Amino acid sequence: MGTALVYHEDMTATRLLWDDPECEIERPERLTAALDRLRQRGLEQRCLRLSAREASKEELGLVHSPEYVSLVRKTQVLGEEELQALSRQFDAIYFHPSTFHCARLAAGAGLQLVDAVLTGTVQNGLALVRPPGHHSQRAAANGFCVFNNVAIAAAHAKQKHGLHRILIVDWDVHHGQGIQYLFEDDPSVLYFSWHRYEHGRFWPFLRESDADAVGRGQGLGFTVNLPWNQSQQDLTQSSGTLRGKCRPRQSASPTSHSCCRCWPAAGSAPCWSALESIQSARAAQAPYWKSLQLQDATPVPTSPSTHSPEGRPPPLLPGGPMCKAAAPAPAPAPSSFLDQPCLCPAPSVRTTVALTAPDTTLVLPPDVIQQEGSALREETEAWARPHKSLAREEALTALGKLLYLLDGMLDGQVNSGIAATPASAAAATLDVAIQRGLSHGAQRLLCVALGQLDRPPDLAHDGRTLWLNIGGKEAAALSMFHVSTPLPVMTGGFLSCILGLVLPLAYGFQPDLVLVALGPGHGLQGPHAALLSAMLRGLAGGRVLALLEEDSTPQLAGILARVLHGEAPPSLGPSSMASPEDVQALMYLRGQLEPQWKMLQVGAFTPQK
Repeated sequence: MGTALVYHEDMTATRLLWDDPECEIERPERLTAALDRLRQRGLEQRCLRLSAREASKEELGLVHSPEYVSLVRKTQVLGEEELQALSRQFDAIYFHPSTFHCARLAAGAGLQLVDAVLTGTVQNGLALVRPPGHHSQRAAANGFCVFNNVAIAAAHAKQKHGLHRILIVDWDVHHGQGIQYLFEDDPSVLYFSWHRYEHGRFWPFLRESDADAVGRGQGLGFTVNLPWNQSQQDLTQSSGTLRGKCRPRQSASPTSHSCCRCWPAAGSAPCWSALESIQSARAAQAPYWKSLQLQDATPVPTSPSTHSPEGRPPPLLPGGPMCKAAAPAPAPAPSSFLDQPCLCPAPSVRTTVALTAPDTTLVLPPDVIQQEGSALREETEAWARPHKSLAREEALTALGKLLYLLDGMLDGQVNSGIAATPASAAAATLDVAIQRGLSHGAQRLLCVALGQLDRPPDLAHDGRTLWLNIGGKEAAALSMFHVSTPLPVMTGGFLSCILGLVLPLAYGFQPDLVLVALGPGHGLQGPHAALLSAMLRGLAGGRVLALLEEDSTPQLAGILARVLHGEAPPSLGPSSMASPEDVQALMYLRGQLEPQWKMLQVGAFTPQK
């Protein structure tokens, strides 16, 4: 299974026929520029291309009234003056004789993509459509949007495929009030919108775009608004240069860029207004989500402090190193990554499994490769020489296969991989993998070690390696780059640890290689290990190497191979709350590390007086 790209050139037909400064930015180039950029980057060729179809009358009726659908259909035969008069009846809308056809294609593209994903034809996909849809309401066009494409797709997924839980993430400069209105009392759809708000002074100027709009009736807690009250570079970059009083003028290029790259803002310090918005959203949602009740979600005051949270130098933890570059080859500063595209060249092999001996019980996806090659014997022995545990033949064989796999990843030939090692040699093998990675191109290496694995004593404290041990005896932050925490005993504690500690540190660190080591006594079930690996795939362009013990079950290797290859991790089973001990360990570590890791400041913000 791969990635689908759904598009139809007819969607470029609709255009503005008269003078209207407010609507002139909605033009065909917004779509063609995105497609051109995908082609320039070679991404279109890597996708399964699907031609969009028109949504039927019945499918449009899943969220729109028959009268409204009929009204839009009649625009096909209207003259320019009639189209202009009808357009004036709505907010920021223009109609064209081809609008009905284009809007049906836009809605149908979403339906086609939902069907392709849910029938297993593809793993995921992208639909390039216009006109857009998230402002459109049951019986009204709004904000360039004619039919609510995403809402129709969600309703279709429920009706045709029997889905009971759907998440809609709406990242746009404007609030998608149309989606919110359609699902605000529906607990089967969780709607999350991140948008510019400016305390109600930004279009669409709605009170219900604020954080305290959380749904109605049975849908309470299933509408989540994260309103941006101060114009931020990350938001304006994603939606164009802001010039107009009501709706911003947009160029075609920001949309095309966002189709091809992500913007790693992890190295940036969150501003006061952003923290205020996040805490307000957390406070509004806390009554409905137990996971948010574990931490303080008290809303911050509405008047910002005049003292910036970044106005103080971050104090060091006892014994902690300064985050500085290593000589003579300095590591790039976090800010230097922000100007670099995250898109990595497509490797010839996505996922490779390197085992010391073939296992007939190991079930892998068809295009996951079982590695046969190994590093040269002399080279392997040279790396093994400092470690007594690597002297045995089986350990040397495993190390040779790991080195061969790691070189393929560092050279861009392989994206991700799994290697095995004898349990007695796990620590030494991991040490060699770290040293090899740092000496062969990795500038920043994240190592997530599970079980009885200690940080190599000779590993330099130069800010190039972030060591996170899950399975330590106690919660400890020995430095900002050396963190240990006990393995949470409950699933809720494990999720809190990953979401509240591991990912903020990992994204703040911005590694270009990730090692996940399941060492002796790691105690992690297959689904939990798969979820951790899947979440770490968002880092380093997906360059993740999982190191397992040779006596691990073939099922564990198979699960990890599938998630590293892009499949969804298996269910963790019934949800459970984090234990008080897990919460205490997490909050202790966050408190210790928050002054030095800006990503942790988001969830533990206290305004300064």
